[in-house]
Amino acid sequence: MNDRPSPSSPAAVLAAPVTHYENFPVASVLCPPHLRQPIAAIYGFARTADDIADEGDASAAARLADLAAYQADLMAVAQGQPPSPRWANVFLPLQAVLRSHQLPVPLLEDLLSAFAQDVEKTRDAEGYADRAELLDYCRRSANPVGRLLLHLYGVHGAQALAESDAICTALQLINFWQDLSVDIPRNRHYLPRADCAAHGACQAELLALQSTRENARLIADCADWARTTMLSGAPLVHRLPGRAGWELRLVVQGGLRILDKVDALKGGNLHTRPRLHAWDWVVMLARALRM
Repeated sequence: MNDRPSPSSPAAVLAAPVTHYENFPVASVLCPPHLRQPIAAIYGFARTADDIADEGDASAAARLADLAAYQADLMAVAQGQPPSPRWANVFLPLQAVLRSHQLPVPLLEDLLSAFAQDVEKTRDAEGYADRAELLDYCRRSANPVGRLLLHLYGVHGAQALAESDAICTALQLINFWQDLSVDIPRNRHYLPRADCAAHGACQAELLALQSTRENARLIADCADWARTTMLSGAPLVHRLPGRAGWELRLVVQGGLRILDKVDALKGGNLHTRPRLHAWDWVVMLARALRM
C-alpha cells in the first residue's frame, strides 16, 4: 500500500501487519494447498479495490466512480454474468471461487464500502470522531477478511467469528498505529478525536508529526487498545485445524510484536515507521510455539 503494508499479504508469504493488503495471509507456505487459489482470488479482489482507492493521482470523484464500477462487476459475477473486460483478471477467478465455495457476497461488499469510505475520509480533515466510529470502519475494512477465511476453513461458530473479528480489528488498528508517519501526510487520520481530547493531544501538533508527551500518551493508549483487542481474539488459534492454526499464531504474534515496537518508540512512530526484522521473526516464532 504505497508504503503501507503491501493489508498484510503478498501472495507468497505470511503477512503480519507489514505487507500490502493489510494483514491478509495469502497463499503462505502454511496455507493448505487446496485453499491457496481461493485465498489468492479473494486477495486479488481486495488488493485491486484497495489500489483503486489509494494509488495513483486520480481525483476522489474518479476513485469513487471506479469503485462503483468495480462493485457492479462484483454483482455481475455473483449473479453468474461475465464481468467487464477492465477487471476480468480479478473477477473471473473470483467468480469461480464464488461458485465452488459459496462465498458470502455481503462480506465482499463490506470491503468495497470501506475502501469508498477511505476516499471520503481523505477529504475529511477531522477524521474519526470516536472509537465506535473507527470500529465500524474496521468491521467493514478488516473483519470480512477473517470471516471469509473462516468460511473457507469451514469454521462457522459464533465464538470463532467473534474472535476472528477481534483479531482482524486489532490488525487494522495496529496497521494504523504503525503507519502514522505515512498516513497523516496523506490526509489519513485514524486517531479518534475523542481520544485526542482525552489526552490533551493537539490536532495541529499531530498533523505536524510532533512527538509531544500528550501525543505519546495518546498513542500508547491506542496501542494498548489494539493489544487488548488482539489478546481477546487469540484463543481462535486453538479452534483452527493444523496449518491454519499455526499461520494464525504467527499473524497474532506479528501484530503484537509491532505493538512492542510502537510502545518502545514512545510516540516516535509519528516520524518513524516500526518494522519487523529477522530477529523479530525468531521472537514471534518462539511466542507462537508457547501459545
